[in-house]
Amino acid sequence: MRIVDVITDVFHYRSRVVRDPEGHAHPGPEHDATQTLLRIVTDEGVEGYHFGSGKDAIQHMVRPLLLGEDPFDRERIWQALKQRQRLYPGTLSDRVLAGVDMALWDLAGRSLNLPVHKLLGGYRDKVKAYASTMCGDGLEAGLDSPEAYARFAIQCKALGYKAFKLHTWQPPVSGAPDPKRDVAACAAVREAVGDDMVLMLDPFHYYSREEAAYLGRELTKLNYYWLEEPMDEHSTSSYVWLANQVSIPIVGPETAEGKMHTRAEWIVRGASDISRGGVGDVGGITPLMKVVHLCESFGVQMEVHGGGAGNLQVLCAMGIPGEYYERGLLHPFLDYEQPAPWLDELVDRMDDEGYVHVSRKPGLGLDINFGYIRDHTLKPG
Repeated sequence: MRIVDVITDVFHYRSRVVRDPEGHAHPGPEHDATQTLLRIVTDEGVEGYHFGSGKDAIQHMVRPLLLGEDPFDRERIWQALKQRQRLYPGTLSDRVLAGVDMALWDLAGRSLNLPVHKLLGGYRDKVKAYASTMCGDGLEAGLDSPEAYARFAIQCKALGYKAFKLHTWQPPVSGAPDPKRDVAACAAVREAVGDDMVLMLDPFHYYSREEAAYLGRELTKLNYYWLEEPMDEHSTSSYVWLANQVSIPIVGPETAEGKMHTRAEWIVRGASDISRGGVGDVGGITPLMKVVHLCESFGVQMEVHGGGAGNLQVLCAMGIPGEYYERGLLHPFLDYEQPAPWLDELVDRMDDEGYVHVSRKPGLGLDINFGYIRDHTLKPG
Protein backbone atom coordinates (compact mmCIF):
# COMPACT_ATOMS: atom_id res chain seq x y z
CA MET A 1 0.00 0.00 0.00
CA ARG A 2 1.31 3.45 -0.97
CA ILE A 3 0.13 7.01 -0.48
CA VAL A 4 -0.95 8.47 -3.81
CA ASP A 5 -2.51 11.76 -2.72
CA VAL A 6 -2.85 14.13 0.21
CA ILE A 7 -5.88 16.41 -0.07
CA THR A 8 -7.18 19.21 2.13
CA ASP A 9 -10.83 20.05 1.55
CA VAL A 10 -12.02 23.41 2.89
CA PHE A 11 -15.73 23.75 3.64
CA HIS A 12 -17.96 26.26 5.36
CA TYR A 13 -20.49 25.93 8.16
CA ARG A 14 -22.42 28.12 10.58
CA SER A 15 -20.89 28.64 14.03
CA ARG A 16 -21.82 30.36 17.28
CA VAL A 17 -18.29 30.25 18.71
CA VAL A 18 -16.02 33.30 18.44
CA ARG A 19 -12.47 33.91 19.64
CA ASP A 20 -11.24 36.94 21.50
CA PRO A 21 -7.92 38.66 20.62
CA GLU A 22 -6.07 36.26 22.96
CA GLY A 23 -7.52 33.21 21.17
CA HIS A 24 -10.01 32.08 23.84
CA ALA A 25 -13.35 30.70 22.68
CA HIS A 26 -16.67 32.25 23.75
CA PRO A 27 -20.29 32.12 22.57
CA GLY A 28 -21.15 34.78 20.00
CA PRO A 29 -23.45 35.66 17.11
CA GLU A 30 -23.96 33.00 14.48
CA HIS A 31 -21.54 33.50 11.60
CA ASP A 32 -19.99 31.72 8.63
CA ALA A 33 -16.84 29.75 9.48
CA THR A 34 -14.57 27.29 7.71
CA GLN A 35 -13.24 23.84 8.56
CA THR A 36 -10.75 21.57 6.81
CA LEU A 37 -10.74 17.84 6.16
CA LEU A 38 -7.34 16.22 5.60
CA ARG A 39 -7.56 13.11 3.43
CA ILE A 40 -4.60 10.76 2.96
CA VAL A 41 -5.37 8.55 -0.04
CA THR A 42 -3.76 5.20 -0.92
CA ASP A 43 -3.48 3.13 -4.08
CA GLU A 44 -5.70 0.47 -2.49
CA GLY A 45 -8.61 2.86 -2.01
CA VAL A 46 -8.21 3.16 1.78
CA GLU A 47 -8.19 6.69 3.18
CA GLY A 48 -7.45 8.29 6.53
CA TYR A 49 -9.06 11.48 7.83
CA HIS A 50 -8.52 14.33 10.24
CA PHE A 51 -10.32 17.64 10.73
CA GLY A 52 -8.58 20.93 11.35
CA SER A 53 -5.22 20.77 9.56
CA GLY A 54 -3.88 23.89 7.85
CA LYS A 55 -4.11 23.64 4.07
CA ASP A 56 -0.94 25.53 3.09
CA ALA A 57 1.43 23.55 5.33
CA ILE A 58 -0.12 20.25 4.26
CA GLN A 59 -0.01 20.94 0.54
CA HIS A 60 3.40 22.64 0.34
CA MET A 61 5.45 20.76 2.95
CA VAL A 62 3.69 17.55 3.95
CA ARG A 63 2.26 16.28 0.67
CA PRO A 64 5.63 16.07 -1.17
CA LEU A 65 7.08 14.07 1.72
CA LEU A 66 4.16 11.63 1.95
CA LEU A 67 3.63 10.77 -1.73
CA GLY A 68 4.82 7.23 -2.45
CA GLU A 69 5.29 6.36 1.23
CA ASP A 70 3.90 3.33 3.03
CA PRO A 71 1.13 4.77 5.27
CA PHE A 72 1.95 2.19 7.94
CA ASP A 73 5.41 3.74 8.41
CA ARG A 74 3.97 6.25 10.87
CA GLU A 75 7.06 6.43 13.08
CA ARG A 76 9.39 7.16 10.17
CA ILE A 77 7.03 9.77 8.73
CA TRP A 78 6.59 11.46 12.12
CA GLN A 79 10.34 11.53 12.73
CA ALA A 80 10.94 13.07 9.29
CA LEU A 81 8.36 15.81 9.93
CA LYS A 82 9.74 16.43 13.42
CA GLN A 83 13.23 16.96 12.03
CA ARG A 84 11.91 19.42 9.45
CA GLN A 85 10.38 21.49 12.24
CA ARG A 86 13.84 22.77 13.18
CA LEU A 87 13.96 25.18 10.24
CA TYR A 88 10.19 25.62 9.75
CA PRO A 89 8.72 25.89 13.28
CA GLY A 90 6.09 28.42 12.24
CA THR A 91 4.81 26.36 9.33
CA LEU A 92 5.23 22.82 10.62
CA SER A 93 3.58 23.31 13.99
CA ASP A 94 2.89 20.43 16.34
CA ARG A 95 -0.78 20.70 15.36
CA VAL A 96 0.13 20.11 11.73
CA LEU A 97 2.18 17.06 12.73
CA ALA A 98 -0.73 15.90 14.87
CA GLY A 99 -3.17 16.13 11.97
CA VAL A 100 -0.96 14.06 9.68
CA ASP A 101 -0.22 11.49 12.37
CA MET A 102 -3.86 11.07 13.35
CA ALA A 103 -4.95 10.71 9.74
CA LEU A 104 -2.36 7.94 9.33
CA TRP A 105 -3.61 6.17 12.46
CA ASP A 106 -7.17 6.56 11.18
CA LEU A 107 -6.11 5.05 7.86
CA ALA A 108 -4.47 2.08 9.59
CA GLY A 109 -7.56 1.41 11.66
CA ARG A 110 -9.86 1.63 8.67
CA SER A 111 -7.57 -0.68 6.70
CA LEU A 112 -7.51 -3.30 9.47
CA ASN A 113 -11.12 -2.72 10.59
CA LEU A 114 -10.04 -1.92 14.15
CA PRO A 115 -10.35 1.18 16.35
CA VAL A 116 -7.06 2.95 17.04
CA HIS A 117 -7.04 2.15 20.77
CA LYS A 118 -6.99 -1.55 19.89
CA LEU A 119 -4.03 -0.98 17.56
CA LEU A 120 -2.25 0.82 20.40
CA GLY A 121 -3.01 -2.01 22.82
CA GLY A 122 -6.50 -1.70 24.24
CA TYR A 123 -6.93 -1.20 27.97
CA ARG A 124 -10.50 0.06 28.50
CA ASP A 125 -13.53 1.17 26.50
CA LYS A 126 -14.73 4.03 28.68
CA VAL A 127 -13.20 6.75 30.83
CA LYS A 128 -14.52 9.26 33.35
CA ALA A 129 -15.16 12.73 31.95
CA TYR A 130 -14.85 16.12 33.55
CA ALA A 131 -16.87 19.12 32.41
CA SER A 132 -14.31 21.62 31.13
CA THR A 133 -15.67 25.17 30.89
CA MET A 134 -14.84 27.91 28.46
CA CYS A 135 -12.94 30.82 29.96
CA GLY A 136 -14.82 33.36 32.02
CA ASP A 137 -16.55 36.16 30.13
CA GLY A 138 -18.67 39.27 30.60
CA LEU A 139 -21.86 37.76 29.18
CA GLU A 140 -24.87 38.18 31.45
CA ALA A 141 -25.92 34.75 32.74
CA GLY A 142 -22.88 33.28 30.95
CA LEU A 143 -19.68 32.80 32.97
CA ASP A 144 -19.52 36.35 34.25
CA SER A 145 -19.37 35.80 38.02
CA PRO A 146 -18.54 33.25 40.72
CA GLU A 147 -22.26 32.63 41.08
CA ALA A 148 -22.55 31.90 37.35
CA TYR A 149 -19.86 29.22 37.61
CA ALA A 150 -21.70 27.72 40.57
CA ARG A 151 -24.98 27.55 38.64
CA PHE A 152 -23.25 25.94 35.67
CA ALA A 153 -21.49 23.39 37.87
CA ILE A 154 -24.86 22.34 39.30
CA GLN A 155 -26.21 21.90 35.74
CA CYS A 156 -23.21 19.78 34.77
CA LYS A 157 -23.55 17.64 37.89
CA ALA A 158 -27.20 16.99 36.98
CA LEU A 159 -26.08 15.74 33.56
CA GLY A 160 -23.93 13.05 35.19
CA TYR A 161 -20.50 14.70 35.39
CA LYS A 162 -18.60 13.64 38.48
CA ALA A 163 -15.88 16.26 37.96
CA PHE A 164 -15.78 19.91 36.88
CA LYS A 165 -12.91 22.16 35.79
CA LEU A 166 -13.03 25.93 35.77
CA HIS A 167 -11.23 27.99 33.17
CA THR A 168 -11.47 31.36 34.87
CA TRP A 169 -11.16 34.90 33.51
CA GLN A 170 -8.25 35.85 31.29
CA PRO A 171 -7.37 38.99 29.33
CA PRO A 172 -8.94 40.75 27.50
CA VAL A 173 -11.95 40.18 29.80
CA SER A 174 -12.39 43.19 32.08
CA GLY A 175 -10.73 42.79 35.47
CA ALA A 176 -8.64 39.78 34.49
CA PRO A 177 -6.39 38.34 35.70
CA ASP A 178 -7.35 38.35 39.38
CA PRO A 179 -6.37 35.40 41.60
CA LYS A 180 -8.80 36.47 44.35
CA ARG A 181 -11.70 36.44 41.88
CA ASP A 182 -10.55 33.01 40.70
CA VAL A 183 -10.63 31.74 44.27
CA ALA A 184 -14.08 33.25 44.78
CA ALA A 185 -15.35 31.31 41.77
CA CYS A 186 -13.73 28.11 43.02
CA ALA A 187 -15.28 28.59 46.45
CA ALA A 188 -18.74 29.24 44.99
CA VAL A 189 -18.55 26.06 42.92
CA ARG A 190 -17.43 23.96 45.88
CA GLU A 191 -20.27 25.29 48.02
CA ALA A 192 -22.79 24.65 45.24
CA VAL A 193 -21.85 21.05 44.36
CA GLY A 194 -20.75 19.78 47.76
CA ASP A 195 -17.79 17.61 48.66
CA ASP A 196 -18.59 14.65 46.41
CA MET A 197 -17.66 16.34 43.09
CA VAL A 198 -14.03 16.44 41.93
CA LEU A 199 -12.96 19.99 41.08
CA MET A 200 -9.98 21.44 39.23
CA LEU A 201 -8.77 24.91 38.22
CA ASP A 202 -7.07 26.01 34.99
CA PRO A 203 -6.49 29.79 35.45
CA PHE A 204 -4.54 32.60 33.78
CA HIS A 205 -1.22 31.13 32.61
CA TYR A 206 1.10 34.01 33.54
CA TYR A 207 0.57 34.55 37.25
CA SER A 208 3.63 35.30 39.38
CA ARG A 209 5.11 32.72 41.73
CA GLU A 210 3.42 34.27 44.76
CA GLU A 211 0.05 34.51 43.01
CA ALA A 212 0.28 30.88 41.91
CA ALA A 213 1.21 29.80 45.44
CA TYR A 214 -1.75 31.75 46.81
CA LEU A 215 -4.05 29.88 44.41
CA GLY A 216 -2.51 26.57 45.45
CA ARG A 217 -2.97 27.22 49.16
CA GLU A 218 -6.57 28.39 48.77
CA LEU A 219 -7.54 25.50 46.51
CA THR A 220 -6.09 23.07 49.04
CA LYS A 221 -8.52 24.46 51.62
CA LEU A 222 -11.35 23.90 49.14
CA ASN A 223 -10.26 20.29 48.47
CA TYR A 224 -9.55 20.81 44.77
CA TYR A 225 -7.93 17.94 42.88
CA TRP A 226 -5.35 19.89 40.90
CA LEU A 227 -4.04 23.28 39.78
CA GLU A 228 -3.08 23.52 36.13
CA GLU A 229 -0.56 25.74 34.36
CA PRO A 230 -0.81 28.92 36.51
CA MET A 231 2.57 30.35 35.36
CA ASP A 232 4.66 30.66 32.21
CA GLU A 233 5.71 27.08 31.44
CA HIS A 234 9.02 28.20 29.97
CA SER A 235 10.20 28.83 33.55
CA THR A 236 10.64 25.25 34.72
CA SER A 237 12.36 26.44 37.88
CA SER A 238 9.22 28.37 38.85
CA TYR A 239 7.25 25.12 38.72
CA VAL A 240 9.89 23.31 40.77
CA TRP A 241 9.50 26.10 43.34
CA LEU A 242 5.67 25.95 43.24
CA ALA A 243 5.50 22.16 43.59
CA ASN A 244 7.58 22.50 46.77
CA GLN A 245 5.40 25.31 48.15
CA VAL A 246 1.91 23.79 47.93
CA SER A 247 0.35 20.42 48.64
CA ILE A 248 -2.25 20.47 45.85
CA PRO A 249 -1.03 18.50 42.80
CA ILE A 250 0.41 20.72 40.08
CA VAL A 251 -0.35 19.63 36.50
CA GLY A 252 1.96 20.37 33.57
CA PRO A 253 3.50 21.00 31.19
CA GLU A 254 0.64 21.58 28.80
CA THR A 255 1.62 23.87 25.96
CA ALA A 256 5.40 24.06 26.41
CA GLU A 257 7.28 23.07 23.29
CA GLY A 258 9.53 20.04 23.26
CA LYS A 259 7.15 17.09 23.12
CA MET A 260 8.22 14.13 25.28
CA HIS A 261 11.64 15.70 25.92
CA THR A 262 10.12 18.58 27.87
CA ARG A 263 7.91 16.20 29.86
CA ALA A 264 10.99 14.17 30.75
CA GLU A 265 12.80 17.25 32.05
CA TRP A 266 9.80 18.24 34.18
CA ILE A 267 9.57 14.76 35.67
CA VAL A 268 13.29 14.59 36.47
CA ARG A 269 13.26 18.05 38.05
CA GLY A 270 10.02 17.54 39.98
CA ALA A 271 8.33 20.50 38.32
CA SER A 272 4.85 18.95 38.44
CA ASP A 273 3.07 16.17 40.26
CA ILE A 274 0.94 15.07 37.30
CA SER A 275 2.31 15.21 33.77
CA ARG A 276 0.26 16.52 30.87
CA GLY A 277 0.05 16.00 27.13
CA GLY A 278 -2.42 16.00 24.29
CA VAL A 279 -2.24 15.08 20.62
CA GLY A 280 -2.21 18.74 19.60
CA ASP A 281 0.46 19.67 22.15
CA VAL A 282 3.07 17.06 21.26
CA GLY A 283 2.38 16.37 17.59
CA GLY A 284 0.04 13.40 17.38
CA ILE A 285 -0.83 10.00 18.76
CA THR A 286 2.64 8.61 18.04
CA PRO A 287 4.48 11.04 20.38
CA LEU A 288 1.67 11.10 22.95
CA MET A 289 2.14 7.36 23.46
CA LYS A 290 5.84 8.07 24.01
CA VAL A 291 4.80 10.43 26.81
CA VAL A 292 2.51 7.75 28.25
CA HIS A 293 5.34 5.23 28.37
CA LEU A 294 7.74 7.84 29.76
CA CYS A 295 5.35 8.52 32.64
CA GLU A 296 4.86 4.81 33.19
CA SER A 297 8.62 4.35 33.48
CA PHE A 298 8.83 7.01 36.19
CA GLY A 299 5.62 6.02 37.97
CA VAL A 300 4.07 9.42 37.23
CA GLN A 301 0.38 10.01 36.60
CA MET A 302 -0.47 11.58 33.24
CA GLU A 303 -3.67 13.43 32.39
CA VAL A 304 -4.55 13.99 28.75
CA HIS A 305 -5.10 17.60 27.67
CA GLY A 306 -8.13 18.33 25.54
CA GLY A 307 -10.91 16.32 24.00
CA GLY A 308 -11.42 14.80 20.58
CA ALA A 309 -11.11 11.40 18.99
CA GLY A 310 -7.31 11.16 19.09
CA ASN A 311 -7.04 11.92 22.80
CA LEU A 312 -9.91 9.56 23.62
CA GLN A 313 -8.29 6.68 21.69
CA VAL A 314 -5.02 7.22 23.60
CA LEU A 315 -6.81 7.36 26.95
CA CYS A 316 -8.41 3.99 26.24
CA ALA A 317 -5.00 2.48 25.46
CA MET A 318 -3.27 3.79 28.60
CA GLY A 319 -2.40 1.24 31.25
CA ILE A 320 -1.18 3.92 33.68
CA PRO A 321 -3.22 6.35 35.79
CA GLY A 322 -4.94 8.81 33.52
CA GLU A 323 -8.29 9.32 35.17
CA TYR A 324 -10.19 11.79 33.03
CA TYR A 325 -11.29 12.77 29.56
CA GLU A 326 -11.57 16.55 29.14
CA ARG A 327 -15.05 17.12 27.72
CA GLY A 328 -15.72 20.55 26.33
CA LEU A 329 -15.20 23.36 26.12
CA LEU A 330 -18.61 23.91 27.73
CA HIS A 331 -20.75 27.00 28.26
CA PRO A 332 -24.33 27.60 29.42
CA PHE A 333 -25.22 29.18 26.06
CA LEU A 334 -24.00 26.30 23.87
CA ASP A 335 -25.34 22.78 23.32
CA TYR A 336 -22.33 20.48 23.37
CA GLU A 337 -24.50 17.42 22.73
CA GLN A 338 -25.26 18.60 19.19
CA PRO A 339 -22.64 17.08 16.83
CA ALA A 340 -20.74 19.29 14.43
CA PRO A 341 -22.61 19.41 11.10
CA TRP A 342 -19.86 17.40 9.38
CA LEU A 343 -20.29 14.52 11.84
CA ASP A 344 -23.34 12.30 12.20
CA GLU A 345 -22.63 11.61 15.88
CA LEU A 346 -20.42 12.83 18.71
CA VAL A 347 -17.01 11.24 19.10
CA ASP A 348 -17.34 11.47 22.89
CA ARG A 349 -20.87 10.54 23.92
CA MET A 350 -21.28 10.40 27.70
CA ASP A 351 -23.57 8.16 29.73
CA ASP A 352 -25.61 9.10 32.80
CA GLU A 353 -22.78 7.97 35.09
CA GLY A 354 -20.30 10.46 33.66
CA TYR A 355 -18.29 8.06 31.48
CA VAL A 356 -17.31 8.73 27.87
CA HIS A 357 -17.32 5.62 25.69
CA VAL A 358 -14.78 5.21 22.91
CA SER A 359 -16.18 4.38 19.49
CA ARG A 360 -16.04 0.80 18.26
CA LYS A 361 -15.84 2.03 14.65
CA PRO A 362 -12.57 1.54 12.74
CA GLY A 363 -9.83 4.12 12.97
CA LEU A 364 -10.51 7.17 15.08
CA GLY A 365 -14.22 6.35 15.09
CA LEU A 366 -15.29 9.43 13.14
CA ASP A 367 -18.79 9.13 11.68
CA ILE A 368 -18.25 11.61 8.84
CA ASN A 369 -21.07 13.22 6.86
CA PHE A 370 -19.31 13.33 3.50
CA GLY A 371 -22.46 14.63 1.82
CA TYR A 372 -22.45 17.73 4.00
CA ILE A 373 -18.77 18.36 3.28
CA ARG A 374 -19.27 17.90 -0.45
CA ASP A 375 -22.24 20.30 -0.51
CA HIS A 376 -20.36 22.96 1.50
CA THR A 377 -16.85 22.70 0.00
CA LEU A 378 -15.41 26.02 -1.10
CA LYS A 379 -14.41 26.31 -4.71
CA PRO A 380 -10.70 26.96 -5.35
CA GLY A 381 -9.86 30.63 -5.83
